[in-house]
Amino acid sequence: MAEQENTLAVFIDFENLAQGFKHSKEDFDVQRVLERLVEKGKVIVKVAYADWSRYAKHKQQLHEAAIELIEIPKRSMTGKNSADIRLCVDAMDLCYSKAHIETFVIVSGDSDFSPLVSKLKANGKRVIGLGMKDSTSALLSDNCDEFIFYEALGKQERITTPGVRDIPKEKREAFELLFDAIAGLIRENKEILWSSMVKDTMKRKRPAFSERTYGYRTFSDLLEDAQKHGFIDLRTDPASGTYVVVGFTKGTRS
Repeated sequence: MAEQENTLAVFIDFENLAQGFKHSKEDFDVQRVLERLVEKGKVIVKVAYADWSRYAKHKQQLHEAAIELIEIPKRSMTGKNSADIRLCVDAMDLCYSKAHIETFVIVSGDSDFSPLVSKLKANGKRVIGLGMKDSTSALLSDNCDEFIFYEALGKQERITTPGVRDIPKEKREAFELLFDAIAGLIRENKEILWSSMVKDTMKRKRPAFSERTYGYRTFSDLLEDAQKHGFIDLRTDPASGTYVVVGFTKGTRS
């Protein structure tokens, strides 16, 4: 039986993130963040905090990713970042009011969020941090259950699939998304890769995905075709009769 889908809430301290990118050669790409997080479960809350008059050029990509933008005025006379305070209040409010949200993601490197992390963990929540390596406090990263550095996103070795170029383009796209989902679940140390879990991950990465678009009657047909081409190994679960992805074949490597 497939395990219950994990649910995530993502809180982005955009001002802290922007500070980390000041000396970076690349621009912030929110899709790199979300592509990684959907491997962990279903993202049901996405909020970013900033004085958006200062970061107007980033608003479009955040809107396109369906992230709610919370307008925060400039720092108060006390010097305390109002975005930090609002983020903490909103996160704890969600913690108390939405018990079904299991994982909280704090996108920031600011040590001021360490007490928030502790409070969320005390309430039984799993906390993931994400930030720039050079601007992340060890106090924060060490307190999280897991911390992801932005620089590492998208830099995992890609799956090498000899022969995939011989597959018709319309099917190749489905195979590449399938491989990406399987690799992500393996990265998350999932012990059993149920076919439903793989498909859910594919749909979180590409919400419009449907196996029928690529000429397959069922998702099982897609899995069988990938196995027939020698890319993945499958087995049938004796209890449910559904497919389980054993992993990539020896000729396919990450």
